[in-house]
Amino acid sequence: MTTPLRGLLGSDPVLATAGASMFADALRDQAVVVTETDWQPPLEGTAGQLASVMGDPRRTDANALALQRMTAAGADFVDVRPAREALGLERGTFLHAGPPIEWDRASGPLKGALIGAMLFEGMAETPEAAEVALARGDVQLEPCHHRDAVGPMAGVISPSMWVYELRDEVHDHTSWCSLNEGLGKVLRYGAYGPEVIERLHWMNSVLGPLLQQAIRAAGPIDVKSIIAQMLQMGDEGHNRNRAGSLMLLRELLPSLIVADGTSADIAEAVRFSGANEHFFLNLGMPACKLSTLAAEGIPGSTVVTTMARNGTDFGIRTAGTGAQWFTGPANTPEGLFLGSYGPDDANPDIGDSAITETAGIGGFAMAAAPAIVKFVGGDVPLALRATRTMYEITVGEHTAYQVPILEFRGTPTGIDVAAVARTGILPQINTGMAGRVAGTGQVGAGLVTPPAECFTQAIAALAANARA
Repeated sequence: MTTPLRGLLGSDPVLATAGASMFADALRDQAVVVTETDWQPPLEGTAGQLASVMGDPRRTDANALALQRMTAAGADFVDVRPAREALGLERGTFLHAGPPIEWDRASGPLKGALIGAMLFEGMAETPEAAEVALARGDVQLEPCHHRDAVGPMAGVISPSMWVYELRDEVHDHTSWCSLNEGLGKVLRYGAYGPEVIERLHWMNSVLGPLLQQAIRAAGPIDVKSIIAQMLQMGDEGHNRNRAGSLMLLRELLPSLIVADGTSADIAEAVRFSGANEHFFLNLGMPACKLSTLAAEGIPGSTVVTTMARNGTDFGIRTAGTGAQWFTGPANTPEGLFLGSYGPDDANPDIGDSAITETAGIGGFAMAAAPAIVKFVGGDVPLALRATRTMYEITVGEHTAYQVPILEFRGTPTGIDVAAVARTGILPQINTGMAGRVAGTGQVGAGLVTPPAECFTQAIAALAANARA
């Protein structure tokens, strides 16, 4: 009888290890050849539910469909209109970033932006009066995502504000976003001083109408195509939008400079738009929202369709669980600070702009924009590593958005809740940082991940609906 162990030690052993690296290190110290398995346990408390979700026979095809819809979605810039007209936004209703929240739990920057919106709309004469009215419940608060819109940072959209309108003709969806105010002391970062309100009124009376004339004359602009090109030119689409902003301005300028307005107003609109390196962000965001909208409502899919933060809570939604939010405490970004600001000045993560990562750009495309590290911290290897790591938690690659330095590989697209739970790898987001105190404005920019609770809750809900 031949024993299976015969000859086992006739040659040098080659071992594979999983888990703590100390085992591999100990073997190497004895000159043993070791292959380390890149493995870690699933998120705590998800093992049983994860098995149910991954065993759902619908999951593979459902996720493939979600990816196909996301990458096929169009994003045409078609109009600029007041929010009351575009979104049906009634007086006394304000939209905000992130999952639902009430005034008493709102963060400093969100409160500051809501105060500013009250002043802008003429619903209060002073910040103090605005705060009293908001605390009294005079204004109805609603997430931007509930109306298929998105808002950067605090994300506040009030009825009089003008919004960009984008269309996905493939799936018959529309999305909207406010106009970008630039950087520094701006409403979206929670500032509400006189200069902020004055700028908003100028955007309302001059910039919005001029942009409306320009886009209606220029015809639809393919924003998805611009995103594809900007990734080839060193942008990642969240915190670096230089190339995208210039390409957008190139498309708008011919019709903008002949719009019906004074030469002084047109010159200021061109100057303001050209000097704003984040001018494109507020079109990239609704383009990404259209991509994720296309994946909603697919039973059995574990793909994330929303990641959003209100400065207090971080929330996600998935293709297979509809409008249900899964939330946890928002983490505070780590990165670089402006001037004398430091970590104690930063508010926890805020904004709908993580829709960019949800759609496969932003932090997921950092390898395409290594210069982003000068703005958010880290180094070039970190940018490359971030993108490579995100392939481990996504269902596929984008067919239009590519990373040159990775041999034009498509960006990692379609965050898979099951893969996040299985690996413990959380999505990488790069973001601006708002001051913790209302009225402060921007204090820096950095990197952040969602709280694990969002994904453990989502796995539980998906498991409850899984088929055997």
